[in-house]
Amino acid sequence: MDRPNHITPAGYAALKAEYDRLLGTERPAIVEIVSWAAGNGDRSENGDYLYGRKRMREIDRRLNFLARRMKAARVIDPARAEDRSRVFFGATVTIVDEDDQERVVTLVGDDETEAAAGKIGWHAPLSRALKGAAVGDLRTVQLPSGAREYEVLAITYPDP
Repeated sequence: MDRPNHITPAGYAALKAEYDRLLGTERPAIVEIVSWAAGNGDRSENGDYLYGRKRMREIDRRLNFLARRMKAARVIDPARAEDRSRVFFGATVTIVDEDDQERVVTLVGDDETEAAAGKIGWHAPLSRALKGAAVGDLRTVQLPSGAREYEVLAITYPDP
């Protein structure tokens, strides 16, 4: 991994919960199904065996991914931000574009992005443009649809 995996405490907890659920619940259940199906004889036409093995490989691949992401994680608590007047990791920013369309976004780790909830990844083009901005600053973002200019209206952080 070239860069650290910045993540909020809540995002890290979500990764850990998914890892624990897969390792402690889903994988043992699939192992039991595959073991039962293997005991039924011919494995070449045994759907439970074939699909169980496929699902086990998917779970193992996801567990490996989650383990690597958690190992590279750098948990940053935005509530402990020292400079709350500028946009940094974990900030919730209210911006307005050239068409007076207001938008509220929160800069979070790349593993916890959720566009519908306004959570954008730390390495997304909009996040990169907003880093270090203060209220009133204009920032231009190069998007696939072209350049857009945003003005920062407000910056908030979670309470400590």
